Amino acid sequence: MEGPQCDLEGTPQAEVPWCFWKETRQRRSSFPSPSFFWRGEIEYTPSSPQLQYARLTAFPRLCYAGGEGWGKIPPKGKKKPEVRLARGNDFRKLTFDDNQLARLLFGAYGENLRVFEEKIGVNLHIRGNEVLLDGPHEAQAQAEAVLKKIYDLLRKDVALYPNDVAHAIEIMLANPEVDLEEIFADTILVSSRNRSITPKSVHQKAYIDAIRTCDIVFGIGPAGTGKTYLAMAMAIASLYGKEVDRIVLARPAVEAGERLGFLPGDLIEKVNPYLRPLYDALHDMMSFEKTSHLIKQGVIEVAPIAFMRGRTLNDAFVILDEAQNATSEQMKMFLTRLGFNSKAVITGDVTQIDLEKGKVSGLIEAEEILSGIPGIAFCYFTERDVVRHPLVQKIILAYEGKGRSRKTESQEKEGGQKPQGSQEAKGVSEA
Repeated sequence: MEGPQCDLEGTPQAEVPWCFWKETRQRRSSFPSPSFFWRGEIEYTPSSPQLQYARLTAFPRLCYAGGEGWGKIPPKGKKKPEVRLARGNDFRKLTFDDNQLARLLFGAYGENLRVFEEKIGVNLHIRGNEVLLDGPHEAQAQAEAVLKKIYDLLRKDVALYPNDVAHAIEIMLANPEVDLEEIFADTILVSSRNRSITPKSVHQKAYIDAIRTCDIVFGIGPAGTGKTYLAMAMAIASLYGKEVDRIVLARPAVEAGERLGFLPGDLIEKVNPYLRPLYDALHDMMSFEKTSHLIKQGVIEVAPIAFMRGRTLNDAFVILDEAQNATSEQMKMFLTRLGFNSKAVITGDVTQIDLEKGKVSGLIEAEEILSGIPGIAFCYFTERDVVRHPLVQKIILAYEGKGRSRKTESQEKEGGQKPQGSQEAKGVSEA
């Protein structure tokens, strides 16, 4: 019986005479298609001349082994041929002494290791507390270094949750010189659920450091990058540490002010739907009873930006969320509310501006006017910093690509003129 003829990128068939294939549940008298081929450790089982099959265990990939002829089982008692890779690559084997840490490193069903396959093109195969690296030698060395660094971090009892391991892998692949312990060991706050809140990326670490050292910090980037969440954690940590006496949370609401007068209830009930994301972040870090008590005592205040006019906020940690929807006048008013021993963090995404046509985003204008002033920091995030569902990164990239293509088309139709928002922002800054 002749085996299948496989073209392995110029590999001579004389070098790979033996071909073993996966045993299927149904007894077959012919070779399965190449898609069924496996590579791995081979255990031979008795078979009749008509069936001729081998049972493959462990790592599922195509493999070849030395022997005579195609597709024949070696006679009983003969030495099992040595398995080697189809493309001539050598396996690199890593063994981790702690099975529990190894499972956390690999992730459920090895999902963390898929990052290597996507980013650097190396296959990783798991068996117990061992992992086999298969691919180009450079990629194997890079993957080995990253795995060892993250495993060392786990052995130092640094709080890493399942999703954190995937973030750490991406950080190391982007910059192998990064000190992971400096990032993930920087615990900002331990939430009411006994979960440590730490930065998850290099940009988030820089953001936290900027909040600690500067009185006014702007966090600009796409949704899901932790801008508001980390700012809230820093505010609560400052309150617990008695660095500030209160927390003020503000958010632009198009329907705020006079337009909400017809709604029933007090101020909080009127604007509550538009401030709900801030409450969600609070309840994620503090118990519901604790949050309600602090709000009633006035220690935590949640209000739309329109109701902050005329106030001076001393000994306060102030957060302005969704700042891209604040007008130029509102942004100036908010920044001038800051009193002694206070900090302000302004977060927003300049790609999601919901202002009426003709109004300039206060966030864009502030970026142009305030850049370079000592004590004011601007921190920028990208889709790499997204800490939500893995699909969120791809969604953000897809929308950004679509937005760029639309902007290019509009510029071509208008004869190469700049977008309206850029012209308006420039005009205001010059004025």
